[in-house]
Amino acid sequence: MFARPFIAAALSPFLLLSIAATTASAQSSDGSVLPFPPVPSASHAGETILKSEMQWREQPQRLPDDAPNVLIVLIDDVGFGQTDTFGGEIHTPTLSRLAQEGVSYNRFHTTSICSPTRAALLTGRNHHRVGNGTIAERASDFDGYTGVIPKSSATLPEVLHHYGYKSAAFGKWHNTPANQTTAMGPFDRWPTGHGFDYFYGFLAGETSQYEPRLYENLDPIEPPHEEGYHLTEDMVDKAMAWLKRHQAFSPDKPFLMYWAPGAVHGPHHVFSEWADKYQGKFDDGWDAYRERVFKRQKQLGWIPANTKLTPRPDSLAAWDRIPESQRAFQRRLMEVFAGFAEHTDAQVGKLVDGLEQLGVRENTLIFYIWGDNGASAEGQQGSISEVLAQNNIPNTVEQQIDALDQLGGLAALGTSKTDNMYHAGWAWAGSTPLRSTKLVAAHFGGTRNPMVVSWPKGIQPDESPRSQFHHVNDIVPTVYDIVGVPEPKTVNGYEQDPIEGVSMAYSFADANAKGQKKTQYFENNASRGVYHDGWFACTFGPFLPWDTPSTAARLQAWNPSEEKWELYNLESDFSQANDLAESEPGRLAEMKQLFLDEAKANKVLPIGGGLWTRFHPEDVISSPYTSWRFDAATQRMPEFTAPGLGKKSNVVTVELDAGANASGVLYALGGSSGGLTLYMDEGKLVYEYNMLLLERYRAETSKPLSPGEHTIEVDTTLAKPGAPATVILKVDGKELARTIVERTVPLAFTASETFDVGVDLGAPVSLDYAERRPFEFDGTIKQVTVVLK
Repeated sequence: MFARPFIAAALSPFLLLSIAATTASAQSSDGSVLPFPPVPSASHAGETILKSEMQWREQPQRLPDDAPNVLIVLIDDVGFGQTDTFGGEIHTPTLSRLAQEGVSYNRFHTTSICSPTRAALLTGRNHHRVGNGTIAERASDFDGYTGVIPKSSATLPEVLHHYGYKSAAFGKWHNTPANQTTAMGPFDRWPTGHGFDYFYGFLAGETSQYEPRLYENLDPIEPPHEEGYHLTEDMVDKAMAWLKRHQAFSPDKPFLMYWAPGAVHGPHHVFSEWADKYQGKFDDGWDAYRERVFKRQKQLGWIPANTKLTPRPDSLAAWDRIPESQRAFQRRLMEVFAGFAEHTDAQVGKLVDGLEQLGVRENTLIFYIWGDNGASAEGQQGSISEVLAQNNIPNTVEQQIDALDQLGGLAALGTSKTDNMYHAGWAWAGSTPLRSTKLVAAHFGGTRNPMVVSWPKGIQPDESPRSQFHHVNDIVPTVYDIVGVPEPKTVNGYEQDPIEGVSMAYSFADANAKGQKKTQYFENNASRGVYHDGWFACTFGPFLPWDTPSTAARLQAWNPSEEKWELYNLESDFSQANDLAESEPGRLAEMKQLFLDEAKANKVLPIGGGLWTRFHPEDVISSPYTSWRFDAATQRMPEFTAPGLGKKSNVVTVELDAGANASGVLYALGGSSGGLTLYMDEGKLVYEYNMLLLERYRAETSKPLSPGEHTIEVDTTLAKPGAPATVILKVDGKELARTIVERTVPLAFTASETFDVGVDLGAPVSLDYAERRPFEFDGTIKQVTVVLK
């Protein structure tokens, strides 16, 4: 910086004040503003000459020079016994590579469900404590279930930002309230509002891998409609582009990257060449798979030698009970899932290779978490439309196969035409040797997920499994411990809640170190349990993940105070195979009281709060409005904020000007896996209700509409969500067509598809125009009004 004299008389009073206010040393110790810093001065002809040098203040250095980068990889809906790294039969070379370069944990736990696990991971607190007792779409107004992470529980990127870290999140978010994901925000609950400098991904719990509903920071974007596009691959490209920008613009700053693909959550979307790798490998079914994997897990030393293989629940079908006519369907569903999982691991490999190419791998701390919960049983009996389970809609495998045949048969599985998920038996087998699946917090098949930690500069490779009991809320305090960040007391002016997790760093160098986590509760959908000093007490709850329609009857007779509890000594019982409840009644009573104490302290009550909207669909989070006015500018309105056209009585009025043989979508809600649409095709007006692929209902005018202005009215009447609906089409006041929708969708058509006017963005609702997507209307839509009746 050049030293130059300032001549006071030559400067305006305003400029003098500006200089004084912005000069680095322009404040005294008491905070008052000085006219100038002390400098040598001289007088000449009545003028005062001030000499000074301006020096930039030093930026505070709050991190050690060698602070590591942090990469958190969180895979979705995968189980303890699936990866071949740890005894399963799905090829995961990247997980194996990182395990060989680091350390692995075989008693690491999640919350058994998506949003809660992510909230606990990012904050270091228990999931109910931060308002995430259930997924965002099922939020309620009970304190622990609102879906809102409070500012009093700052996230990892929010805190690390103040220490100089740059941060980015890629993929699935699922921690913004479902009615706050529109273009109007509020945006402080989006990824960038929770501390990430950059976000590329989707906000909902799932999305199509081929036609994802993406956002870049706050902006909705459309993926390229080109053959060969896949979201998980796109995530690697975008992550590497961000890292390269980071290296170019801020190479002296460490980075935090949260890379959380929608894979391998449903829908199971992957190119056929990946699924074909597994052709024939699962032909003998899930029972035989479980026996093979259990044997291999012991051979690898991944589980203790005295571990017992837990039995299949009576409510879950044995493979030999599956009719031969259905087995090809069930096998292919598993082959597609396995290919999807291997494809996902391969993308993680590309990301790790990219770190090496950029020269930052050595000092990057990687947490590779194989699952935000256990393997998912939401495919029920095997499904081409996995949201059927979320909507509690009964169906049969024969109905699924019949619908699939109309879409192209087995070859359609894994493509954009279906939202397929495998049979719950495969999820149970994927939890080997543990009991139960995702959505069960009482059993480790729902909560125990393998994790690998690799940090070449800081962790010596060790193949011995770390068997200390840990939880996903331990990730944040582990990072703080390694980086040297004290537990924050105040962040951005908000006094902070205490962190419930504990650091795992003590176990990096010593596989046999005494575990530091003393107590941890679990609860999801009223399935619950508590860990304390090597013991675990639990009760299953009324909800059966692999048979959700039957849960309604059990819930009617459910009394939490009368439930049977189980008790396990985890020091000698890795898989919860030996229930000691009857022989240890005193200890069980103490553990039950401990759970209740933890529940009260962490806003878990009322027990079963996460079940409320599943059986009270009228209370599902939704728009507070009863009438709307839209036009062709209305696009990408998330379903949970849009009018409930498919589940509530309503009248939609469209005013338009159309030419001869007009074509295109007038409005659409949902996507190819389920939704409704009103469109014109060669002048004819068509309404279609896609009931989650199983059924399609249509109303169509017999003749094309004449060119010119028209008022179209769609009148829908139904008694309640899920009930049959009558849909009447009127043009200029005259009824021209109608249909009866035999059953409607009570919760939602999809998790991430949207309401669009004049176009059908994302996955097309109707097969009739799927090849012409997004099928933009070629006339003029003046306005669309919606009124709930």
